[in-house]
Amino acid sequence: MILKEGSQRTTGVDARRSNIQAAKVIAEILATSLGPRGMDKMLIDAFGDVTITGDGATILKEMEVQHPAAKLLIEVAKAQDAEVGDGTTTVVVLAGKLLELGEELLEEGIHPTIVIDGYKKAADYALKVADEIAKPIELTKEQLLKVVSSALSSKVVAETRDYLAGLVVEAAMQAMEMRDGKPYLDLDWVKIEKKKGKSIYETQLVRGIVLDKEVVHPGMPKRVTNAKIAILDAPLEIEKPEWTTKISVTSPDQIKAFLDQEAEILKSYVDHLASIGANVVITQKGIDEVAQHFLAKKGILAVRRVKRSDIEKLARATGAKIITSIKDARPEDLGTAGLVEERKVGEEKMVFVEDIPNPRAVTILVRGGSDRILDEVERSLQDALHVARDLFREPKIVPGGGAFEVEVARRVREYARKLPGKEQLAALKFADAVEHIPTILALTAGLDPVDAIAELRRRHDNGEVTAGVDVHGSKITDMAAMNVWDPLIVKKQVIKSAVEAAIMILRIDDIIAAGAPKKEEKKGKKGEEGEEKEETKFD
Repeated sequence: MILKEGSQRTTGVDARRSNIQAAKVIAEILATSLGPRGMDKMLIDAFGDVTITGDGATILKEMEVQHPAAKLLIEVAKAQDAEVGDGTTTVVVLAGKLLELGEELLEEGIHPTIVIDGYKKAADYALKVADEIAKPIELTKEQLLKVVSSALSSKVVAETRDYLAGLVVEAAMQAMEMRDGKPYLDLDWVKIEKKKGKSIYETQLVRGIVLDKEVVHPGMPKRVTNAKIAILDAPLEIEKPEWTTKISVTSPDQIKAFLDQEAEILKSYVDHLASIGANVVITQKGIDEVAQHFLAKKGILAVRRVKRSDIEKLARATGAKIITSIKDARPEDLGTAGLVEERKVGEEKMVFVEDIPNPRAVTILVRGGSDRILDEVERSLQDALHVARDLFREPKIVPGGGAFEVEVARRVREYARKLPGKEQLAALKFADAVEHIPTILALTAGLDPVDAIAELRRRHDNGEVTAGVDVHGSKITDMAAMNVWDPLIVKKQVIKSAVEAAIMILRIDDIIAAGAPKKEEKKGKKGEEGEEKEETKFD
């Protein structure tokens, strides 16, 4: 015995077939979700919680997959989501098709190394073609709206895409900053807050921060204009010492003196905050009831136990410095806002910090009729924000609707003819795999895929680079005229990630699975007294 007892080993053709089959199944599951007319999936977890979505990354996250090769594809989709935030369904479908077509070559006796080399060369050429097809854009509001709206057209919220795209572009332009002469967007500075009720069209952009908290004391003002905000990373309460202590008390006066001293310390904190001009106090830690009383007497609005991430966003939006020592707080540490107000949103109260002249962090307050709609809108907004960030990183776009893929496939086929030997066959299969994307778009739009691809090929051969599938009109048309564009960076990442995933799985020719851990068997034995005793016996 070389391997542990219970281990399983699959080698050669069987190992590859098992891995490719698993990847194909995952790709087939996602294929019908591709594009604006793609179908949604209902996912039910072990606890009975239901998720309804067409977002590739979410579908893969919620699926409980066992096969290791399928898990590799899920990792690729997660990497795509983290890097560019869009194209997760496309990358898995493309990787699955590359493996399916690669398997055909393997069955013809072509070695995996040759297939891999052909795929690599075709992918490198495809990336060059992508740069040639790409059209540079100016980062104006109108141009951003076109691309962001196009990204939202494949989501559940497609009907409201123009409205949501407007909010996303406004938020992105507000939170953007210049770094080394280039625009830069950190998505941490756009907060998405959800609250059930009303409709998606009631979703609003707040030029400031919305806190899912309420004012701590009923005696405090619920609305403060011209707010001077102290943002604390320190408690307004007497903290217990880290070590165990005991205090011996011999008379009630000593207890009173002890409590009075605590109150005096808290009063001094509040007095100091008031003296530097603070009329709003927001802290990450707690606020003692006595401190609440003193703050209310001073007319200061206070909010406690705010998340660290919200504290940082607040500081950025209002221009405040986070105060870690109340005694050392100075007037210049305070942030400013035109209005801080507690409002009832749905059934709950929230604190709005807004009316800031130039907030560098903003909030999108999402409304919707149910929790599932809210979750789907949040996912769609996250993807749309990623698309805006991608355009800031590389302001180039390519035509959508499968036009980009058909042109890449056409150019790769021309290039493949120049390749030596069997690598040519792999490069041609790469072109076929890329062309699978517009095939699915045509299928979900109700078109005949064979007729649609034939028409697309004819138009692209005649130089119509932007001819693609109009999924809403169920016809082949000019994507530029319809303003359907995708960020170049997303398409390039799809090609890179899909080819890497396919190559990784094609390289595997041996699967060695360890045996399951041994279980303990418990067998009852009669003891001397005649009662049954338990003895642990190992296999």
